[in-house]
Amino acid sequence: MKNQFISLLDKEEVSALIGAKHQDVFSVLGMHKHPTESGLIVRALLPDAISVEVIDSKSNRSITKLTLVHESGLFEGKLGRRRNVFNYHLRVSYKDSTILVDDPYQYPSLLNDDDLYLFCEGTHEHAYQWMGAHKLEVAIAGAGGVGGIHFVIWAPDATRVSVVGDFNFWDGRRHVMRKHLAAGVWEIFIPNVEENSAYKYEIVDANGHTQPLKADPYAVSMQHPPETASKIVATQPYQWHDKQWMEERASSSNHYNGPVSIYEVHLGSWRRVHHDEQNTASKPNYLSYRELAEQLIPYALDMGFTHLQLMPVSEYPFDGSWGYQPVGLFAPTSRFGSAEDFKYFVDCCHQAGLGLLLDWVPGHFPTDAHGTGKLDGSCLYEHEDVRKGFHPDWKTLIYNYGRSEVQSYLISNAIYWLDQFHIDGLRVDAVASMLYLDYSREEGEWLPNCHGGRENLEAIELLQQVNSRAYFNHPGVMMIAEESTAWPGVSKPVDSGGLGFGFKWNMGWMNDTLSYMERDPIHRSHHHSEMTFGLVYSFSENFVLPLSHDEVVHGKGSLLNKMPGDDWQKFANLRAYYGFMWTHPGKKLLFMGCEFAQRNEWNHDQSLDWHLLENENHKGVQQLIKDLNHTYRNIPALYELDCDCSGFQWLDSQNSEQSILVYLRKGKQGTAPALIVVNLTPTSYENYCVGVAEGGFYRECINTDSAIYGGSDIGNNGGVFTQEQPYAGQSHQLTLSIPPLATMIFELQNNK
Repeated sequence: MKNQFISLLDKEEVSALIGAKHQDVFSVLGMHKHPTESGLIVRALLPDAISVEVIDSKSNRSITKLTLVHESGLFEGKLGRRRNVFNYHLRVSYKDSTILVDDPYQYPSLLNDDDLYLFCEGTHEHAYQWMGAHKLEVAIAGAGGVGGIHFVIWAPDATRVSVVGDFNFWDGRRHVMRKHLAAGVWEIFIPNVEENSAYKYEIVDANGHTQPLKADPYAVSMQHPPETASKIVATQPYQWHDKQWMEERASSSNHYNGPVSIYEVHLGSWRRVHHDEQNTASKPNYLSYRELAEQLIPYALDMGFTHLQLMPVSEYPFDGSWGYQPVGLFAPTSRFGSAEDFKYFVDCCHQAGLGLLLDWVPGHFPTDAHGTGKLDGSCLYEHEDVRKGFHPDWKTLIYNYGRSEVQSYLISNAIYWLDQFHIDGLRVDAVASMLYLDYSREEGEWLPNCHGGRENLEAIELLQQVNSRAYFNHPGVMMIAEESTAWPGVSKPVDSGGLGFGFKWNMGWMNDTLSYMERDPIHRSHHHSEMTFGLVYSFSENFVLPLSHDEVVHGKGSLLNKMPGDDWQKFANLRAYYGFMWTHPGKKLLFMGCEFAQRNEWNHDQSLDWHLLENENHKGVQQLIKDLNHTYRNIPALYELDCDCSGFQWLDSQNSEQSILVYLRKGKQGTAPALIVVNLTPTSYENYCVGVAEGGFYRECINTDSAIYGGSDIGNNGGVFTQEQPYAGQSHQLTLSIPPLATMIFELQNNK
């Protein structure tokens, strides 16, 4: 087709436009003053269009018909003597239809200079409020509001960024974005984009190469894997019903002096729907967030747990990563429903009196082509040098913690979950891998810091900032570190030189005590210190005692099958170990399935083996965990001074020959102490003497050898009175029957 009109643009600009290589499309597309005459000119790039008219939005009158100036769909036309820019539509005719569209190139920048400044400074806590895709209503030239989606992405090294999606035939020529050079941020407002539309970004790098289509790093919704696009969401604000919970959380932060017993859950395999027609590879039979609210929350409450901790729910492409390789940090996974459904789940937790913690993964991210790796062709979110930017263990990328815009991204993501979803705290994954530059690396495979050391100074600063801002914005939340080394001050305040976490997982306690419990009782006397050593450092941090998913995967077997002996002894050992854990200083965390002694190690592709509860031994372990939780919550001495050395006293830590441990847990002044006796051999003892400082009746609250748990039922008939006879340096003594492979908890009822 011959052009009927010569474009006012030169050939180079026309070529750049139709080739989607123009550096500033907003300067040429849309409405502009005529460069040489009075009046205005409108220019539009609409591939496959046959004709285009300009319609005055206010009067709905046709102002002019644009002329096709290039067969690729470039239209241009003059608007007579009009001098003032006005709001307009384009009536576009295609072969089979005519539609009315709002020209996105008529809208000015909608970004705020302060937002851009804080983002580039690395201190923007709420970048999620404007980065990504957000529904807005925009007015121009006195016209009424026009609804649409404002897209914003950071891609400083890109030469062109386009939004592509269901609404523009996935054509990168149609919605090329405006670049803010100083910030490296691109934006465009596209009117009338339908909700649930899929979209990605088409990015051309500094060398002119088009990258694989990228998902939005700030997307709040994504397609169900294996589909990988981001999705437009424009839902109404969620109506929360947890005001009382949130107010109490903010005003009475009692985690350090209160009971905390956490049930760790993988939502995809806790329990599954029993509808065979849903059980397909493309659509696993997951429970939805709302079904989980109906089933998981009552179960956790009945079991006596104070908190749920969910393995990561940020969108992730590979089921086998369990969520620890997230692509959509701001998007609750669509596997179980929408973001609104997830808010409903959190709301139900709070209304029921159950806290909700979330695994958060700032330590690494996957290399999937649609992810943030090499987003604009450069190493933007990650380090360029693989010695800092690549995890040898997980084959994943490492965030560039020293880059300001990445700091804003991660800080605002942490705040996002606390702000928008009322999450009660974050358990930060793989902190050790963030802290050490030589983590899992050999000599020559890592780069030292500016002082020549192995500490990742940028990661340290980021963690301190995240914790400081989380506690400042949301008093009462819990920030928990999974940190597996002896790094000092993990749970100390930032202003005291610490990392600023509230709690740290006690990995040393877990490794030592499990190593001990795996030994045949005949050998335990030679390894007694594995059960006692934790008390040497137990108050150096605020600890959580974790028996997490990591202990029951990758060939490690279940907790039950770690225990030695025949089946009876395996159950008895496990029950005794749980009793020891629930009475040891530190908050508690138990992975799902361990509460009823699942025999097989955890498999993320299937439900827990709930059928095992038809067996009395498994049912007995479940009952024990329930009773331990409720006893723990009802005896203040077991938690009030968890983080204070005055809350613990050894009465006998040296009886390695009989593998017996005796200790007191103490609470605040006026709180009755709890006496704990642990026997880790299959031998029972009659008339076993224990010295105590306070006389009275010691009620037997828990005996893990009780018949109701599957034990041999050796005990003390509900409790024992002291005798006013000195023993082992104490003023009173108790004479106890000690069952085999068991833990007993006694509470002093009076001091008479």
